[in-house]
Amino acid sequence: MSSLNQVVFPTSILLSSSSPSVPAHQQRILPHHKNPCQSSSSLISSTPTKPSSEPRSKSSWIENLRSQARSGLLFDAVSTYIAMTTADLAPDNFVFPAILKAAADLQDLDMGKQIHVHVVKFGYGSKYVAVDNTLVNMYGKCGDIGDANMVFDKMSERNQVSWNSMIAALCRHEEWNDALGAFRFMQMEHVEISSFALVSVLLACGSFPSGVGLRLGKQVHGYSLRKGDAATHLINALMAMYAKLGKLDYSRSLLNVFEDRNLVTWNTIISSYTQKGHFSEALEFLKLMVSEGVRPDDVTIASILPTCAHLELLDLGKEIHAYVMRNLDLSENLFVASALVDMYCNCKQVISGARIFNRTMTRNISVWNAMLAGYAQNGHFDEALRLFIEMLEVAALSPNSTTMASVLPSFVRSQAFLDAESIHGFVIKLGFGKDMYVQNALMDMYSRLGKIETSKAIFDSMEFEDIVSWNTMITGFVVCGQHSDAFLLLHEMHSFRRKDGGGDGNKNHAGCCFRANSITLMAILPGCASLSALAKGKEIHAYAIKNNLASDVAVGSALVDMYAKCGCLNLSRKVFDEMPKKNVITWNVLIMAYGMHGQGTEALNLFRTMAAQVSRGTEVQPNDVTFIAVFAACSHSGLVDEGLNLFYNMRAEYGIEPTADHYACIVDLLGRAGKLNDAYELINNMPVQHDKTGAWSSLLGACRVHKDLELGQIAARNLIEAEPRVDSHYVLLSNIYASAGLWEKAMEVRKNMKQMGVRKEPGCSWIEFGDKVHRFLAGDLSHPQSEQLYGFVEDLSGRMRKEGYVPDTSCVLHNLDENEKESLLCGHSEKLAIAFGILNTPPGRVIRVAKNLRVCNDCHTATKFISKIEGREIILRDVKRFHHFKDGICSCGDY
Repeated sequence: MSSLNQVVFPTSILLSSSSPSVPAHQQRILPHHKNPCQSSSSLISSTPTKPSSEPRSKSSWIENLRSQARSGLLFDAVSTYIAMTTADLAPDNFVFPAILKAAADLQDLDMGKQIHVHVVKFGYGSKYVAVDNTLVNMYGKCGDIGDANMVFDKMSERNQVSWNSMIAALCRHEEWNDALGAFRFMQMEHVEISSFALVSVLLACGSFPSGVGLRLGKQVHGYSLRKGDAATHLINALMAMYAKLGKLDYSRSLLNVFEDRNLVTWNTIISSYTQKGHFSEALEFLKLMVSEGVRPDDVTIASILPTCAHLELLDLGKEIHAYVMRNLDLSENLFVASALVDMYCNCKQVISGARIFNRTMTRNISVWNAMLAGYAQNGHFDEALRLFIEMLEVAALSPNSTTMASVLPSFVRSQAFLDAESIHGFVIKLGFGKDMYVQNALMDMYSRLGKIETSKAIFDSMEFEDIVSWNTMITGFVVCGQHSDAFLLLHEMHSFRRKDGGGDGNKNHAGCCFRANSITLMAILPGCASLSALAKGKEIHAYAIKNNLASDVAVGSALVDMYAKCGCLNLSRKVFDEMPKKNVITWNVLIMAYGMHGQGTEALNLFRTMAAQVSRGTEVQPNDVTFIAVFAACSHSGLVDEGLNLFYNMRAEYGIEPTADHYACIVDLLGRAGKLNDAYELINNMPVQHDKTGAWSSLLGACRVHKDLELGQIAARNLIEAEPRVDSHYVLLSNIYASAGLWEKAMEVRKNMKQMGVRKEPGCSWIEFGDKVHRFLAGDLSHPQSEQLYGFVEDLSGRMRKEGYVPDTSCVLHNLDENEKESLLCGHSEKLAIAFGILNTPPGRVIRVAKNLRVCNDCHTATKFISKIEGREIILRDVKRFHHFKDGICSCGDY
């Protein structure tokens, strides 16, 4: 029998002990305390009140109990109640409100129900309004809205407090329609409306769809103005309501005209702006708050720290951390500790985040979750799994849905955990299989595993979904290369209407639909880039401008990348120049774009501009990816000396240590320039801790271009040993043999490849036309216009020959006669896609084609002739770079 039964049967328990035992619930950390560590220790150490040997008056018992309940000495209040009933003093209508308040603050439903039994037993049920009000409040706070309704319905008398308590209970359980209904009944019974009732109603208004909620909220606002009610807590509620409904300007106006601002007022406006992504404005409010002499508390700190991560203001985050350390009540606050861990990890300072975590002696589940998410977000997947196991085994904490959603990505990406799918069973065993946030994480996990059908099955089975669910599914399609499905799902999302509830997870939002946000655009824009779907990309850009999303630095960076990969370098630069704020990703994307388009000098100039801004104190500094982009640009443009000079000085001048990827880029730079021996020497001199796979791959590609059989064999041998299931290693070696006329060795490589179960990726090209992307495989006859296309290519071939074109049959790596080789060249996928573009678009229209492999020498030469004969500009993107063909010339200069 629970020790809480002392409340119902106090005498029998106390007779067997000299003093009442401490109830089990005293070991809990109470949610209403700001500092759980400090509060729990003081409460546990407090001793229960013992029955005095001297007789005490009933009034002194009651006053003591009420004082303890008012002061938050909840366990003392419970012990006093037990001792009082043990002394055969019957509780009355003054005792019950006090002890029920203690039960409500403890959120202990079992205790509350046992006290309710006493209320009925001693004849105070449905007779004393003060007792009934505290019963409604207790049931509402303890999560039993049914019993709260039952007590309320049976009340013989209801006053203002009764209605306030019932409406607040309904709001706490998100029964928004019922809360508004109760408010209307309150008015019909001519009960005076207090500001506390209006606060609850405003909470309900803010939880409806923006149109309905705003109309109702304005009515409540108008009512308060007619009453002349300007209570601080009411103004705070109005500000929160308007902000939640997207009317931040209304909230700001209230702040500006309101004189009696308190800490809650400032916290409301700061958290509202932060949650809506207006981080710079949130910081301005913080400065204004401090200038008015208001000291930030734990809510302020936790609300403002996310701005430091989003605005990449690590130094400001450190200043706030220093403020926390100077204030004991903040430094020991778990709410603040979680926010600090999250801020440092989001600023990629995982070690600092882990230091905060390790110094937090008493951790709650939120602190653990913040560290788990921090490890996962920064790629420390093994550490995340170790921490998760420590949480289960050492800390003996039960994971919640946030824990599982945070740690699931690590199960996919960690090499130490090979059976990622088994975690799904663990999730179901924990009872989180239908939790929306966990389902979102599972969808992401399966898409990363390439099992997009399982992700879609989870998505289709979801009882409730939010914008994150849609974004996760769209991203999953993009990750798995199913870009057309991603576009279809985006269209479905915009036309989808929930029958059961709201798109933001709130109840009673029938008819609510979802709209793409910045995360959606960041997910879908790479699909436009991969498909060279320029029209779709422009459509998304227009949507971003219309919905004020284009100014978001992440969306802007994705737009720069999309336009560049669709062949529109001028539009890419235009978006870049118009961005109000740029981060290192934005700069890297454009530098990479110039390199892919063969404009290495412009890429170097952009890099120098970026570096010059750093010297002037800008926060955007080059990183390791910046140098990869610059080296690639130098490689594609033959800027060997410039690239080498930058490589050998990157550590001294920029503090960037060369990685394996940097070495691979320099090997590619040397290899393209024909300096194969220098490239080979560089590989041999790489630091032993670096993985040489990328460098060997670059060398093998260069050996294929320059037909170096000896070094090609060495590179291929090292690659096949390291990565035996990568098709390109076998294909390049086979092509080197074939180019040298060593057909038997070429066939042997193909045979070994087949025995290993490795299949060559077929050449594929695609072109956007209308609302569709048309795909072509080499020798493919499945397209509806195939016959017409092949005929047109043959006709083009004849016309090109008159202009001096000679088919390069060395590109056909099969032992066939010349006529057969020329026939195969006509069926190359890029030629079919270009022919489709010419036949289906008006004269003079630019033709944009993308290919999944490198363009062959013959197709490169042929496309130059086609651009001159047809008078078309042709932009061809292969796996490595862009080729702009115009008037018989290619932008790459045949390099």
